[in-house]
Amino acid sequence: MAVRYILPDELASIIKSDRVPWKDYCVVDVRDDDWHGGNIKGAHNSPSHGFLLKVDELVKDTKHVPLVIFHCALSQVRGPKAARIYAETRSLLQAEGEDIPHEILILRGGFSDFQAKFRDDPQLVENWDAEVWAAEWAI
Repeated sequence: MAVRYILPDELASIIKSDRVPWKDYCVVDVRDDDWHGGNIKGAHNSPSHGFLLKVDELVKDTKHVPLVIFHCALSQVRGPKAARIYAETRSLLQAEGEDIPHEILILRGGFSDFQAKFRDDPQLVENWDAEVWAAEWAI
């Protein structure tokens, strides 16, 4: 299964549409300690450091979800790796003859780009903490 990227504006449109989280789509945030300071509204945090141990459960929980979107801070390493592992695991766990249509996406630019554009929109970002991001920008 090919995994492609989705732009922040595309994800924002999905979240603001009439699609239902965990039914029509699911956002999986694989950030670890950097989860604190904000997240995409309704995102499921599945930290990368324990992702392999929980991927089977995630696949089962999203079995009927047609769109699963992964991201980390920048979507350069952890997000794409988790998406690949998820895709491989989903293929392995899928029962023969059970081909439920689904798409696996990676958020381009990760939460960093998403929050930079949408942090002031409570429909898209929750738990945003300016102090956390001020510390990030100071580095």
